[in-house]
Amino acid sequence: MTAPVTTASAPDETPVTADGGRGAARRFGTLALAAAVVVGLLLGYAGGLLTPTVTRPGDNSAEAGFARDMSTHHAQAVQMGLMAFQQGEDPEVRQIGGDIATGQQGEIGTMQTWLRLWKLDPTGDQPAMAWMPDGAGLVKDGLMPGMATPAEITKLSQSRGREFDVLFLQLMIRHHLGGIHMLEGILDEGHDDDVLKVAQTMKNTQQTDLTNLQAALKRLGG
Repeated sequence: MTAPVTTASAPDETPVTADGGRGAARRFGTLALAAAVVVGLLLGYAGGLLTPTVTRPGDNSAEAGFARDMSTHHAQAVQMGLMAFQQGEDPEVRQIGGDIATGQQGEIGTMQTWLRLWKLDPTGDQPAMAWMPDGAGLVKDGLMPGMATPAEITKLSQSRGREFDVLFLQLMIRHHLGGIHMLEGILDEGHDDDVLKVAQTMKNTQQTDLTNLQAALKRLGG
């Protein structure tokens, strides 16, 4: 870690307290992460533009269903990741949350760009998970595999300290397990080479995340 640079204060400057300094750093970090999320989204859109459009998946294709459903699934992960970055007490929890938020926001950009290039609406007329053979049985109370309930999101937003860290890790582990199942679904059912390539990369990333999430939860005694 680079050592902080010490500068002399002007005589009329008011010293910043230790708590104030941490608060300012936290606010700056949140703004920086928000900017990174926007950049990730734009890069995701740019990445999606590289997808060839010679053969476009249809409205009821597995690719279209996956892009729509995984965008929604990812959106909750971004929400929880931003909460972890802002509210987490454990440095690793904050780092994991920030990484998930920026990474999955970029992937949302890619999937939404696919839909536009395929001349499809962001939402279709098929039920969630209809593109997977076992999809109907995976949706519980309107939520796709691994997604947190509104009550769980509320509890997470109201938690602090170690309680927050442990709950975030537990919810994100479950969320990633559901996401990986969906990714395995498109890898089995999909035919578009570019979608399959991105889906495999997503799966690899989420499996790595899952290892880190589980290790952090074990370290915190959760």
